[in-house]
Amino acid sequence: MKKIKKEYIYAIISILLWSTTATVTKLLLNNLNRLQVLFVTSTFASLFLLIINIFKKNLKQLKSLRIRDYIQLALIGLLGTFLYTLFFYIGINKMQASQAFIINYLWPIMSVVFACIILKEKITLKKFLAIIISFIGVLIVTSNGNIFKISSNSLIGSIYCILAAVAYGLFTVLNKKVKYDTFLSMMIFYFSSAIVSLIYIIITKNWISIEIIQFAGLIWLGFFTSAIAFTSWAIALEKGNTAKISNLAYITPFLSLIWTSIILKETVSIYSVIGLVVIILGVLIQLKD
Repeated sequence: MKKIKKEYIYAIISILLWSTTATVTKLLLNNLNRLQVLFVTSTFASLFLLIINIFKKNLKQLKSLRIRDYIQLALIGLLGTFLYTLFFYIGINKMQASQAFIINYLWPIMSVVFACIILKEKITLKKFLAIIISFIGVLIVTSNGNIFKISSNSLIGSIYCILAAVAYGLFTVLNKKVKYDTFLSMMIFYFSSAIVSLIYIIITKNWISIEIIQFAGLIWLGFFTSAIAFTSWAIALEKGNTAKISNLAYITPFLSLIWTSIILKETVSIYSVIGLVVIILGVLIQLKD
């Protein structure tokens, strides 16, 4: 029997962890403020990545960074960790977790859009077609098959999930443009998100009161679905074929549907599945050479 390559094992770990994000987030946001969740999870993620950077002996690189570099990293981090997560949290509060997670997977298409704008990549007919198809998928998920009867909550939730995809798409392009160590930059990204969330909590005096079961959920989101999943994915990309590994990520939303159905007891609409397939189709069209 042929052994599974290590890079695929790392990729599968990341995919399994990411697929639980929508379910755990939905459960936590039933009782906790989204900025509270964002602060704790960002803190956990940045601490885990600090340990990774200590282990990899990356911290000495901090001395070579200028103030401008720290500001740049902090701003990119706020876009990709703080704003992206905040918009996603608002969106998932307004609609089914499964629907929110599906629409969130519009971000690869938004990466294409911003790559054309910022990196001056050529906008081809294939890319334009991919963008249109993916947005049709979002419309199918949001409308649940009836575009003339979209609930206000679904519409608002969809808008915020699209904003989350926009934020993450822009984040990936800006992150590609700058050249910093991956683990070091991700640590700073999460740290900046934790600081901004903490400032909000202090200003609003919305102090955190967490029960044991909620704390377990926060640990899961912070350590496992954020830091560990990211670390495992980075190792997978480093060891294997980037294109082949990257395409495995599109298994994630399908697995997420299973978790939301089993744990949250959400009814998975056939239109959600169709919409997801259409969105992924759009993504694959622009990826295919």
